[in-house]
Amino acid sequence: MSSLDLDILIKLGISAVFGLIIGLERELKRKPVGLKTSLVISVVSCLLTIVSIESAYMFPDSKEVRITMDPLRLAAQIVSGIGFLGAGVILRRGNDSISGLTTAAMIWGAAGIGIAVGAGFYLEAFVGVALLIISVEFIPAVMKIFGPKQLREKEIMLQLFIRDQDQIDKAISYLLEKKYILRRIRIKDLDNGDHLVQILVAVDYREKTTDVYMAVSDIEGVKKVEIESIS
Repeated sequence: MSSLDLDILIKLGISAVFGLIIGLERELKRKPVGLKTSLVISVVSCLLTIVSIESAYMFPDSKEVRITMDPLRLAAQIVSGIGFLGAGVILRRGNDSISGLTTAAMIWGAAGIGIAVGAGFYLEAFVGVALLIISVEFIPAVMKIFGPKQLREKEIMLQLFIRDQDQIDKAISYLLEKKYILRRIRIKDLDNGDHLVQILVAVDYREKTTDVYMAVSDIEGVKKVEIESIS
């Protein structure tokens, strides 16, 4: 085995380890893109980068034809092409919220790590993986403790089914008394005569969703409650 073959195997192995770390973080959070996808993205990105670099110097120069190639031409296409995978995990929920942006960014990051390893930037790739994990795991937890008030809140979507129209104002007043921040209110008349009140509220991140449910269930005039934690 030549030194070139050994170097290629080392690069692929390192990219697989880094892809494993990124994929494991997504897998533990039960996200759409997990271990296998991140491994494939990182390893194949590394492989294509190696092919792109090696093929640029494969063709010998001659007096008749001079062939020039960009060593990172394939790598540039990886960056744009990976966007199709990222778009596939971005979802728009029924409550108009968007999910999957972080997972899409991690896909892009896994490709970038593979390209860096394939180009021989081992230290930079290692630092990149470390910063990625710190950014998505530790910094949000720290900001919830020491950050601004807005970062120490979580959003909850409430759906209240109310029979008496006069009880709607009382329900909203009750939520304001509980110090909940009302972000958005939508009222819809149902065919059976009830009123559907959809309220997006922001509460302290330490407050349990079940506690919010119990508090809302006690509101006079509320027949039925549906609740969903957004963040």
